[in-house]
Amino acid sequence: MVHSGMPELSARVRALHARMTLEEKLAQLVGFWVDQGGEVVAPMADEMATSGKYEEATKHGIGHLTRVYGTRPVDAGERAAWLAGEQKRLQTQTRLGIPALVHEECLTGLAAWKAATFPTPLAWGAAFDEQLVEEMGHRIGESMRALGIHQGLAPVLDVVRDPRWGRVDECISEDPYVVGMLGTAYVRGLQAEGIHATLKHFVGYSASQSGRNHAPVHAGPREIADVLLPPFEMAVRDGGVRSVMNSYAEIDGVPVASDPALFEDLLRGQWGFDGVVVSDYFAVAFLHLMHGIAGGKGQAAELALTAGIDVELPTGDAYLEPLAERIRTGVTDDSIVDRAVLRVLAQKEELGLLDDDFSFTPEPVDLDSPAHRDVARRLAEGSIVLLTNDGTLPLAQTEGRRVALIGPNADSSEALMGCYSFANHVLAHHPGVPIGFEILTVADAITDELTGADITLVHGSDVTGTDSSAIDEAVAAALDSDVAIIVAGDRAGLFGRGTVGEGNDTESLELPGVQRELVERVVATGTPVVLVLLTGRPYAIDWAITGPSRPVAVVQAFFPGEEGGAAIAGVLSGRVNPSGRLPVSLPRSAGAQPYSYLHPTLGGTTDITSAASDPVLPFGHGLSYASFEHTALAVDDMVVSTDATFSARVTVRNTGERRGADVVQLYAHDEHASVTRPVAQLVGYARVELDAGETAEVSFQVPPTRLAFSDRALRKVVEPGRIQLWVGSSCAERETETSIELTGEIYETTGEDARVVRTEVTSVVAV
Repeated sequence: MVHSGMPELSARVRALHARMTLEEKLAQLVGFWVDQGGEVVAPMADEMATSGKYEEATKHGIGHLTRVYGTRPVDAGERAAWLAGEQKRLQTQTRLGIPALVHEECLTGLAAWKAATFPTPLAWGAAFDEQLVEEMGHRIGESMRALGIHQGLAPVLDVVRDPRWGRVDECISEDPYVVGMLGTAYVRGLQAEGIHATLKHFVGYSASQSGRNHAPVHAGPREIADVLLPPFEMAVRDGGVRSVMNSYAEIDGVPVASDPALFEDLLRGQWGFDGVVVSDYFAVAFLHLMHGIAGGKGQAAELALTAGIDVELPTGDAYLEPLAERIRTGVTDDSIVDRAVLRVLAQKEELGLLDDDFSFTPEPVDLDSPAHRDVARRLAEGSIVLLTNDGTLPLAQTEGRRVALIGPNADSSEALMGCYSFANHVLAHHPGVPIGFEILTVADAITDELTGADITLVHGSDVTGTDSSAIDEAVAAALDSDVAIIVAGDRAGLFGRGTVGEGNDTESLELPGVQRELVERVVATGTPVVLVLLTGRPYAIDWAITGPSRPVAVVQAFFPGEEGGAAIAGVLSGRVNPSGRLPVSLPRSAGAQPYSYLHPTLGGTTDITSAASDPVLPFGHGLSYASFEHTALAVDDMVVSTDATFSARVTVRNTGERRGADVVQLYAHDEHASVTRPVAQLVGYARVELDAGETAEVSFQVPPTRLAFSDRALRKVVEPGRIQLWVGSSCAERETETSIELTGEIYETTGEDARVVRTEVTSVVAV
């Protein structure tokens, strides 16, 4: 079915549009950064700062107000009162009286001063818990609604393709189904509170050449269709998302922001999206300034509007006078403007902006309530991945035990938060301004957790740099201790102000600075070493996993947020049973990138090359203080039609001595197909909590779309043939196996087919 791409238009919207002058129409298609204040919180924002006064810029109205709360530390209650007054001014002092739509960043929580900071999306992926992610979306949406915000620029649905890319910490996983499930859950939670979510970055951004920000993308149409697009389709068709943001990337020489095949034909025409597409910041001007496909900003505006980008953010650099001049001289047809304006007015009506009287009584706003912190805690605890453990963890009775706590991230609160947290995104420009909410560092939390222990805190090294002079002190502390805990990893930031984050790409996947030397020298003391990694990307730490002299345990935390310090301390003590699983492969080296577990046979074998690319630890890996056994994988029918849903079930038993959570992972491999297929593909998963000795039967209802792929004609099809199925503790482990035979004609899937695997715990038996 082909859709028009237009929402249902009310008589009010049509009448309002009919009254508008060209200037009033264009004003609705742009944002204005009211108080940028010299902050560099977007690419090239300093070079492209807004010119002109706000009053002059809004005399014809305005489409968006850009980051009213998220550009500098402001008191939320006072800002909300100002915003209500400003909306009232737009209502009463502009000819048409159309209020502005207010948007903010909200990837790890509302990016505003004193607002709760949740785990970064890579931690969502590690938790494999869409219900909890949806609950987080609700809490974020509540905060935004209370402050008069209407649209959130999240979630990021870019599939991880290369860990060298700086924005990996904003991504969920290297598996598109996991990205789609968790991203759609976030959309549902946010939009249930009346806030429009915005999918980023449609499409291809994460597949950039060499993992470089804004670099060209060379992905073929099959990779785009089968890996990069499915999460967006799920969030559109299943999540009902109301906004989409373009990718900065160019794909095979065509900048995405200028491609109507993606926005008008696919997103709107095939998928039925009828919301609003906004530009990533300055992306329209980039068509002229960086991509070089437009002779000026006016032509760039025409290209973007024709492609289907309705709103230019953060400001009206191209959609105002440069475009107006082309329309007045007859170079550009104004129909593309009318199409976008109608969509924008329909969105504002949908959000209630056309009916709001903006009466506002300032009240205290708690942006970090107990409900926020409860979700932050549970998500942080569920996201921590125990990579290795020789039995040292959990730490035994700590009374009188000497603990050396070492590392640059041990006493840093910023190290717990991602690039798009307010602390790292904005407060980095405001030294001395407090974060504004309680956040225990790992050192604080371990001190609270390991009661009675004698803890010595030693810096050891910085995150970056070549100075290793402090390592001697760390070695001495370890020699005088019963156990050493080293907290190492990243520092999130923007454009060179960190080791990971937007613009912070890397050539090496070694731990930054001299941190590897720090770990290896402390390990060499013979004191048992627990390595805790606080990172925004997976690093090449084979030396710490399989090396001859390695830590006794390695714990991976992907920026776990404001409750992350306590969650890590809980895992070390045993109060929290780790249950996270790797949402990305743990890489062998930078030279093996890009790598994905979704590779064909010749993408991972070492039989024909001397340069191994297989990961140190596979996708889905994660240990627990319990142990889980998977047995008796079976299907209801061994022979299944290509157009039919099949049912699989597996028995999982907690064979350990304590309660724990398992992520039951069902994988598939298509033995023979018309194009090469991955050696393993996650079909479905289920997070299951079991007491010691408890057994559950988990069933999966798998629709045909989960086995579909783009054939040689780029049709999304399910072909007849044998499909191997298995369940294991990772993509590389086959604990229990079976197979099905797909029969019948080649089935071409449609948008009406289910995309989500229904899972159910069908029985739980205490043993």
